[in-house]
Amino acid sequence: MPAKLNTPPVDLIGPPAIHKAVTRYDELAAVAREASSERYKLEQSRHEAEEADREAGADAVAAGKAVPGPKHLDAWAKKDNESEAANFTLVEGGAMQVNGGDIVTKEKFDGHFKLHVEFRTPYQPDDAGQGRGNSGVYLQGRYEVQVLDSYGKAIEQYELGDCGSIYGVAKAKVNATKAPTVWQAFDIEFTAPKFEGDKLLEPGRMTVLLNGVEIHKDQPLENEQGPVFVTTSGMATDPKTPGPILLQDHGNPVQYRNIWIVKMDEEAPLPTK
Repeated sequence: MPAKLNTPPVDLIGPPAIHKAVTRYDELAAVAREASSERYKLEQSRHEAEEADREAGADAVAAGKAVPGPKHLDAWAKKDNESEAANFTLVEGGAMQVNGGDIVTKEKFDGHFKLHVEFRTPYQPDDAGQGRGNSGVYLQGRYEVQVLDSYGKAIEQYELGDCGSIYGVAKAKVNATKAPTVWQAFDIEFTAPKFEGDKLLEPGRMTVLLNGVEIHKDQPLENEQGPVFVTTSGMATDPKTPGPILLQDHGNPVQYRNIWIVKMDEEAPLPTK
């Protein structure tokens, strides 16, 4: 049974000059490749799209044509005061640059969804470690997938704070990072933790692709201390409730573009080889 989309993707900051309908993940990947100036390979869906997807309302607009100006950031607000507009700086090419504090989506998300986000780290040769291109993408505002300039670092030396690691939970299994200033892409499948009342039934889970390479596969959001409900600098809100996408300001001029979410059926896994 092919994976079906529950709703159209939520376009948070779309790529310029693209406006296409998609009904399956491999088509979404194709849109991402076309939108990027740096071609990268994404995993392709094994399933063929069926007309039933359309009948179920599965038509989806993956990305709207970017419009210059503040409308790019209409979907975002300041983390610490969601009534105020996001302070990230709009830059050429329909991207935004970290500035003025963490930002969050106005919409909150729960259940099972896929997030696509492109980013690039700055060239900071005089800095090291957590001082080079540091930012983060937080699912539900709570669970961070680290953004960092980890280019060229041996996987044996990888740490919980390196690029693609789920901060404080699991190191990336492969260093698939590109050089600083080059656009990169995360494709993240997220399943929120499941509760019965206040009792945890299942921890949250993530599968993460970086530049088309699987670096986490169905990773439970737990560590040696037990289930993780918030990672460092995340929003310590009720894990039973929906949460936003959060982009972290760690003081480095990281840029983001082409961000969207597809809400999925529970039985719709991220395609892998």
